[in-house]
Amino acid sequence: MLRFTTAGESHGPALVSILEGMPAGVPLLAADVDVELARRQQGYGRGRRMQIETDRMEFLSGVRAGETLGSPVAMLIRNSDWKNWVEIMDPAPRTEDADGPRKREVTRVRPGHADLTGILKYDRSDARDILERASARETTARVAAGAVCRVLLREVGVLVGSHLVHLGGVDAQRPDVMPIDLNAAADVSPLRTLDADAEQRMIARIDEAKREGNTLGGICEVVVTGLPVGLGSHVSWDRRLDGRLGQAMLSIPAVKGVEIGLGFETARRTGAEVHDEIEAALGRTRAGHVRRRTNRAGGTEGGMSTGEELVIRVAMKPIATLMRPLGTIDTRTGEHAIAVAERSDVTAVPAMGVIAEAMAAFVLADALLEKFGGDSMGEVRRNLDAYLARLDERVE
Repeated sequence: MLRFTTAGESHGPALVSILEGMPAGVPLLAADVDVELARRQQGYGRGRRMQIETDRMEFLSGVRAGETLGSPVAMLIRNSDWKNWVEIMDPAPRTEDADGPRKREVTRVRPGHADLTGILKYDRSDARDILERASARETTARVAAGAVCRVLLREVGVLVGSHLVHLGGVDAQRPDVMPIDLNAAADVSPLRTLDADAEQRMIARIDEAKREGNTLGGICEVVVTGLPVGLGSHVSWDRRLDGRLGQAMLSIPAVKGVEIGLGFETARRTGAEVHDEIEAALGRTRAGHVRRRTNRAGGTEGGMSTGEELVIRVAMKPIATLMRPLGTIDTRTGEHAIAVAERSDVTAVPAMGVIAEAMAAFVLADALLEKFGGDSMGEVRRNLDAYLARLDERVE
């Protein structure tokens, strides 16, 4: 079983990511992780935090001589901004002679954020105790774990990419033929979109929202190629691949919707307009020597991968911190107030796509090891090769 956990606060000393269950012998360098951390920080419309932090990862355990050991992979990402928050985030108790509330205390809770619900659930008086962990800064550690999973997938011919398809009311056209290296093409764009005309309209929309002190949401599409047929299972609800992907995507801060393939559009069409006809296709071993004439299902049927491209669309709401804040209450007095304005982005949708890639890589690596697992990378490859050979034998 592959699993990961993260620790750390937005303005604490560091973030920690621990990935357990990775087989031994996966080739892994710090650069494999750092390149994904850098991709997460890009995107037009990001705030000052991206100028402060230059994320770099340090291995604490689980890697030696450029390969995983089979033990937990622990990774540390330091927060450069910690030096400005030492007093505010100090874990030590306050001294008896401390005057007044702690610096940067938050009682004017933000609508749409975890602030109010969190202080009620955990019985806190300062929402800083909640928002520091609820911050999307935590996703840095997720991207680190996903980067390791991405290397495992790459070793067996599975590639994960994404691009932005909607932002702030502006749609981007999806090309008829996707680039072979999707991320190389998308990352050239400051918004990670493949539609240059839409990009300019999106940038204008971001600039307008910034002047208004507002924020924007959008949609990214994750595309995975090279998956073998049969990951996941139909036999139990918690083994269904599409369900596992949906949970992973909805765990990303501010994500409110997920579609696989046509998604919600399938409810508006007839069965003949939704389901993918199947035809023989010798040579397509990973799909079982068949082809779907269309891919409206988005690469899953019955909770399992089909061997076609996996296509997931992920919708992110506008960020909850507005520079022209909304009305709220002060939880100390119960009176009407204007919400606190923490440092924020106008939009983080391009970065969300990178985070969604990481979460997809984790789920797919877990499903891959579930079916072909072993204690070493060599064993995983042998198990996969035997499965593919059996698919060839079925045709013969």
